Amino acid sequence: MKIRTLEISELNQYINRVLNDDPILSNVKVKGEISNLKMHSSGNIYLTLKDDKSKINCMIYKKNVNNKLKLEDGNKVIATGYVSSYLRDGVYQLYIESIEIEGMGTLFYEFLKLKEKLDKEGLFSVAHKKQIPRFPKNIGVITSPTGAVIRDIINVVSRRYPKVNIKLYPVQVQGVSSAKTLVEGVRFLNNVGDIDTIIIGRGGGSLEELWSFNEEIVARAIYNSNIPVISAVGHETDFTICDFVADMRAPTPSAAAEIATPNLFDLEYTQKNRMLRMSKSIKNIISVEKEKIKLSKNKYNVQLEKVVINDRYIDLDRINLSLENSMERLFVAKKNSLNMLASSFGSLNPFSVLERGYSIVENENGLVSSREKLEIGDKLDVVFSDGKVKCEVIEK
Repeated sequence: MKIRTLEISELNQYINRVLNDDPILSNVKVKGEISNLKMHSSGNIYLTLKDDKSKINCMIYKKNVNNKLKLEDGNKVIATGYVSSYLRDGVYQLYIESIEIEGMGTLFYEFLKLKEKLDKEGLFSVAHKKQIPRFPKNIGVITSPTGAVIRDIINVVSRRYPKVNIKLYPVQVQGVSSAKTLVEGVRFLNNVGDIDTIIIGRGGGSLEELWSFNEEIVARAIYNSNIPVISAVGHETDFTICDFVADMRAPTPSAAAEIATPNLFDLEYTQKNRMLRMSKSIKNIISVEKEKIKLSKNKYNVQLEKVVINDRYIDLDRINLSLENSMERLFVAKKNSLNMLASSFGSLNPFSVLERGYSIVENENGLVSSREKLEIGDKLDVVFSDGKVKCEVIEK
């Protein structure tokens, strides 16, 4: 049978139809490693899936993109979709309708679903987070008694803050009944009565191995705990529901021990610095208060001088004036008395007679009261009120 010559577009359409009609290619599941991942502005995703022998171009339409799944180059994934061709270029590719990271699969989506549910209920809200005690006396640890977690916590706590007591509640950290033992541990430590902080955790592992810490019953037990809980599950890059609901998430068990306890050396250093600052502050306060006292003293002295001393000067002036007045009155009285006395003695004063025109005669022997005491030639002094004259007796 002679076959007519086909147009390129006809050939591409035929190939496309053959691919679409194939029952296997219309619903195929493959696994491989992502490379050349590109996010288009339209929302579509273009990528290549490869193994160690081959590769295939893939595309995810915007409507099939799972925004909760963070795809990156190097991820090993399992993709489900159909194989078809792009008519214009004649290139076939895998159109992915669903994709999951290998090893996570259903568990990962269960994780996302539970995370979204509990988040909506407010279990992850910061408002419900409790403050981690700064100086705990007793720390409860919920973990395996044989794992490295408890040893790391003991080592860190012993080095940082040896005063604290560590109380271990041994549990299974993976397996069928492990979630139940975790819940029992949280409830038991809450009922003990002397626990300040709870650390719950285990070492690293796969999603399946860490799944006990993603169980809803564990999340609700931690949320209902009256004691602050620090989650230390897995390595730094591992996240579980337990991390989100706990009051504090630590990247490692050692970090959890550091969060739960202060550093004794830091405390001593801080205390020493505080004492030095307090001493310096007290000295400054004393110095300032001394200066205030000095200023107050000077101010008081000024006030004393202005008010008290000046007032006393005024009082002294008043007293002095009063004394002067009293003395003046006394002097006047005494003067009057003297004048009166002088007047009384005036009549007895021999010189008062002289003022009336009389005179006194004296010779070398004194007053001459009679002419019989005089002889011719005697020398005499005649005393008047304004002086005296020399005389000689020439006749009796």
